[in-house]
Amino acid sequence: MNRLTETKIILVVRATRLADLKAKFATKSQARFYVSNLGGDFSDYEREDAAYQEAISKAQHTMSELGRVQVVQRAFLPNFVFGEQDIVVALGQDGLVANTLKYLNGQPLVGVNPDSKRWDGQLLPFHVEHLEKVMREVLRGGRPKREVTMAEAKLNTGLSLCAVNDLFIGMKSHGSARYRIASGKAAENHSSSGVIVSTGLGSTGWFKSLMAGAAGVAVASGRAEAAPPHDTKFPWESNYLYFTVREPFPSNTTGTSLIFGKVTPQQPLVLESLMGENGVIFSDGIEHDFLEFNSGTKATISISKRIGRLVV
Repeated sequence: MNRLTETKIILVVRATRLADLKAKFATKSQARFYVSNLGGDFSDYEREDAAYQEAISKAQHTMSELGRVQVVQRAFLPNFVFGEQDIVVALGQDGLVANTLKYLNGQPLVGVNPDSKRWDGQLLPFHVEHLEKVMREVLRGGRPKREVTMAEAKLNTGLSLCAVNDLFIGMKSHGSARYRIASGKAAENHSSSGVIVSTGLGSTGWFKSLMAGAAGVAVASGRAEAAPPHDTKFPWESNYLYFTVREPFPSNTTGTSLIFGKVTPQQPLVLESLMGENGVIFSDGIEHDFLEFNSGTKATISISKRIGRLVV
């Protein structure tokens, strides 16, 4: 095959709902019976899967004329080694873009919407039909990119984990997480539902929800006057993060004064686990890719040296 270049293009894809059902029930017929018997519309699963498979096929065909294409399933990202010169294309929903970006270190990432009638795609500026033009520009170095600041949790065990949207530090279950939190000169023991550390890219997601909930409770309880909604969004490339403590519980041994603040290069956030078991740190909603955070483990949360670059 005559290619434009020998550059490797990594096409990241994900399993559809139909694929997940087939994996669970062994056959498509069994999956159809299960969904239909519960009153669900199985044809919607089929339409979604058909549209996605068609988008994958078209993307592969288009990009195979431009470079060496390798398809990687999202489930394999934690163990996949990206080359420094690779160009990465995420074909799926916004979450796939975020999940892919945290495993990159400066490689350009192109977010492609496989089905614009189904997905809004805030991080998916392109459709499959745009790929030939966009990828040629990326290969020439002529396509603009936007940098994305990532958060990183580094443990005293030597392990680390990056996040594009947010880090969660807490318990696996719905039990109370116990830890000591320190920011600058302030420190205290906590019992809470966990700590969320948000990036600029994640500021329109979980962070926005946390802020809206806190403001709503304050107003409804009469502890604050009604105020116009506050825009919680901050730039993707910001050199700071925000931490938010969920449901902190005051007691004789736990405080509630250090529950919100900034994380900067000069002032990281440090947490020490006081949990015997089930303490975890995960990022971007991927709970199965986690670090254990149990007694004696210290986590330093800061801005990652890794840089995300989204093609726009």
